[in-house]
Amino acid sequence: MKLTYSKHASTRLKARMKNKARIRKKLSGTAERPRLAVFRSNKFISAQLIDDVTGNTLAASTSKKIGIDAGKSSRAAAKSVGEEIAKKAIDKKINSVVFDRSGYIYHGKVKSVADGAREAGLKF
Repeated sequence: MKLTYSKHASTRLKARMKNKARIRKKLSGTAERPRLAVFRSNKFISAQLIDDVTGNTLAASTSKKIGIDAGKSSRAAAKSVGEEIAKKAIDKKINSVVFDRSGYIYHGKVKSVADGAREAGLKF
């Protein structure tokens, strides 16, 4: 995986991209067991189910699309995203996934997405 960032990127971003590349060397999703990739921004969090063999996104969910109310915490929003992506996966008869944290620390919002998906029935 080629690292893509500008030459003016922060040290934190460069470190995350390096971690992401190291993780992605070991992970790969298939149609039966797709990769659950998480992306976190300052405002929103999103998750995708990706089949790496064909390069297709099977399902996606984001806190922006599901209309999280302003009073909800970001961890609660992340948990809702995890539950939503799990429902979409189960509708497509996918029960097991490979979790890709994309270089983020498994803590806070990223952990909440995983917990929400597990509670809704996904196995990883």
